[in-house]
Amino acid sequence: MQAVSNPNPRPQPRRTPLPEHLPRETVIDPPESMQCPHCQGVLHTIGEEVSEQLEYVPGRFKVIRHIRSKHICRRCVWITTAPASSRPFLRALSGPGLLAHVLVSKYSDHLPLYRQSEIYAREGVSLARSTLADWVGAARHLLHPLVEALRHYVLKADKLHADDIPVPVLDPGAGQTKTGRLWTYVRDDRPVGDSTPPAVWFAYSPDRRAQHPQAHLNAYQGALQADGYAGFGALYETKPIQEVACWAHVRRKFYDLYQAQSSPLAAQALEYIQKLYGIETRVRGQPPNVRCDARQRQAAPVLAQLHGWLVQTHATLSQKSALAGVIRYTLTRWEALTRYCHHGSLEIDNNAAERALRTVALGRKNYLFAGSDAGGHRAAALYSLIGTAKLNGFDPYAYLRSVCARIPEHPIHRIDDLFPWNLTEFSAAQHTRAA
Repeated sequence: MQAVSNPNPRPQPRRTPLPEHLPRETVIDPPESMQCPHCQGVLHTIGEEVSEQLEYVPGRFKVIRHIRSKHICRRCVWITTAPASSRPFLRALSGPGLLAHVLVSKYSDHLPLYRQSEIYAREGVSLARSTLADWVGAARHLLHPLVEALRHYVLKADKLHADDIPVPVLDPGAGQTKTGRLWTYVRDDRPVGDSTPPAVWFAYSPDRRAQHPQAHLNAYQGALQADGYAGFGALYETKPIQEVACWAHVRRKFYDLYQAQSSPLAAQALEYIQKLYGIETRVRGQPPNVRCDARQRQAAPVLAQLHGWLVQTHATLSQKSALAGVIRYTLTRWEALTRYCHHGSLEIDNNAAERALRTVALGRKNYLFAGSDAGGHRAAALYSLIGTAKLNGFDPYAYLRSVCARIPEHPIHRIDDLFPWNLTEFSAAQHTRAA
């Protein structure tokens, strides 16, 4: 019987090359018979066809048995035992690889500990959520010297990006959640062609009072690129810190207004701002002097036109209108908004800090709330290390596994050796591969 062709064949997925670094397992498909179906003669091999299939094997647990030999001196009956190998922390069942996996799963892949416990149970390993929580808490204390060193490194920069994000935190006494904050401070000079390694430091606070960023930046001197949060104001007045505002915030306000009201005036403001961003696209990665020269020649005239248009338009609007409010927001920050035009090392916006906070926003959807203020501090520490590894192109799991194995025996005066860019054992294969 002739086969009937399917008028609606199933679409075939796109073929993509399989990564060369993956291990290969060979499966030889045997022929149905070595006898020719036509003449019944013997078939002889003349070649082969090879195809590849990508398969997934769930992560496997293993138990490492540490055997310490005992020895005795028969002359003096002295008994000695081989020294114990280093562990991330005393009497812990977890090896550095498992500990790193738990940390990265929670703070990079956004898997709450109770979900991890369920996943491990399917592998036949019982790890209670409380046990995993104890490991995370111990890891924070273990990694504290490295996080402190990272904080000092970030605050040495001449330019910082800063931002914050709300985090719901369980408040047992009140029977509900309160709103804590995670603050991020980013050091990243790659847009000016600088090879200094980028880094990010997170800090937690139980509220958004101005005293927290003021304490974080108490010793900082340089340019601070941030939003219009009033808590930063005292830093600009009392510290040698230069305010640099963010054009992305201004653009977002005009865009939201355009989306809500289809305002032609908001659209005109967006056209001016788009010209400024077009100039930045062309000078990204160039040295500061080249960037400054291009901005003076190309961006300064656009900024002058925009300023005149804002002043003129504001005078024709009702002062209670939403557009008037956005224009006032822009004009009151004009000096800080245009400072980047005179300094090639500065950026047009604060997107570096906003990118650092994306992982917090994603995790917040899964966690719902942090269990306590201590949990907020733990999150800040791990976000700092994982975020810095990612900024430098390293796999955060490989990085934390190496750090957790080394840090118990590592000399404190050489803690900087554990920064991602100083760990020489990282090869190109350990860098995060592009999707």
